[in-house]
Amino acid sequence: MRPMIQRQSIIFVLASLASFGCWAALPSAPPISPATIDATVARAMKAFQVPGMAVGIIKDGKLFYAKGYGVRELGKPNKVDADTLFQIGSNTKAFTAAALALLVDEGKIHWDDKVIDYLPQFRMQDPYVTREFTIRDLLTHRSGLGTGAGDLMFFPATDFSRDEIIRGLRYLKPVSGFRSKYDYDNLLYMVAGQIIPAVTGKSWEDFVTEHILDPLQMRPCAASYGRIADRGDVATPHVVISGELKAIPVVNMDVIGPAGTINCSINGMAKWIETQLAAGKTPTGQQLFSAERAEEMWTVNTIVPVNPLLSSMYHTHFSGYALGWEIQDLLGYQRVAHTGGVLGSVTWVSMIPELKLGVLVFTNQESGIAMNVVGNQILDAYVGAPRRDWVEIGLAYGAKRDTAAKTTEDAAAKIASSAGPPTLPLDAYAGTYRDPWRGEATVRRENDKLILKISRTQSLEGPLTPYSGNIFIAHWNDRALNADAYVRFGQGYDTKVTEMTMQSVSPATDFSFDFQDLRFTKTDNPQ
Repeated sequence: MRPMIQRQSIIFVLASLASFGCWAALPSAPPISPATIDATVARAMKAFQVPGMAVGIIKDGKLFYAKGYGVRELGKPNKVDADTLFQIGSNTKAFTAAALALLVDEGKIHWDDKVIDYLPQFRMQDPYVTREFTIRDLLTHRSGLGTGAGDLMFFPATDFSRDEIIRGLRYLKPVSGFRSKYDYDNLLYMVAGQIIPAVTGKSWEDFVTEHILDPLQMRPCAASYGRIADRGDVATPHVVISGELKAIPVVNMDVIGPAGTINCSINGMAKWIETQLAAGKTPTGQQLFSAERAEEMWTVNTIVPVNPLLSSMYHTHFSGYALGWEIQDLLGYQRVAHTGGVLGSVTWVSMIPELKLGVLVFTNQESGIAMNVVGNQILDAYVGAPRRDWVEIGLAYGAKRDTAAKTTEDAAAKIASSAGPPTLPLDAYAGTYRDPWRGEATVRRENDKLILKISRTQSLEGPLTPYSGNIFIAHWNDRALNADAYVRFGQGYDTKVTEMTMQSVSPATDFSFDFQDLRFTKTDNPQ
């Protein structure tokens, strides 16, 4: 699982022209032409099997470029335009931080207030961490939990409630010291969102809609997919399954709303970026959040290891996480950015405050490489980077990544293809298992197969293929997940199966499949 009124009438974007894209007159010629953007997008979409993309550029307080490319859904004629709604995923996090900033401005909360003062049910495994955990800690990925810890409580779609997820946090084991290092999380952003109803009596969805989306005139952008009033211009998510691009249904992740469920368009998000670049002042002149809060949301709290690609391409020396935003240096400029991803859709947001620049790239396919190459090609032009072909860079990076993943996957498949029978009779593995935070899972026998079903979701069910001894591979029936997992059964001294643990097979599996954090205990062994 591991981001707004069109500017005044002088802005080029008109509803009747949105599908064609426009280029408004600027005081001087922009450093990248529409033709170059068009060519880069076309090459990226072809290279990475992307059916639809939308691009926006905000400069000097104006959205002066907004254009859609391709189609909303493969095999259908409806085109992407600047008003097409995309799931923006984790670009939602900045909205959650801003919503809390509004409450800080009102004096109703402070960043360093203790979470348990607002949510008494909040518990981490360590009592000290529980006592000391602040609202700031919820927003800065420094909890001590591993990357994506607990994400299986909401992804793939589950029937967990927010209260149940908060209750499950106490069972997640830390992998580092509290506030000692960066590990990206989603669950704690959901907890941050729950501060809002505790203080205001309004849900996160209602508060964000009433206090951010509406003042910025961002409709039809919505706090969740289910809240979209008119679905006449919405991008359909797509994934590549066995080399073939396919449309998939939207995954319902409402339970984790504050971490990633806003849906928005280029035209809508432009107003959000204009407000960010203006230190909280909206395009209509209203001060949404104070300049002081704006500065705080762009101030690094947690050091993030510098990405080697950023270091080599942009001479990046530092990287950190602020409040809902990633901060880096880039060829001497400050960069404020974030990405967002849900199953089948990804979004890219970058700002260079010194240049009063914002760049948006949305796609309806989960290829993060595609959005990055388009965004970086545009960014290069504005920051004066050396000339380079980001599509070629992306192809090389993707080939290296895919080769590494395929090598691992092929090695596992080879072992499985020659595997003998499991250590024990199949019936010995069948039964009910329970993990403290994820709940029940069942293993049942169907003829000569074992079927694993993890409760509270329809997606995590599939056959277990023998691999080695007491180790099997779970092949999920939903192949869009791309998340097959090893399943290891443990035995007691009496030889009975006592537990079940899991681990992803492929290094390409999304971090939100935190199988490694599960430890199921068999609950139905005969006495």
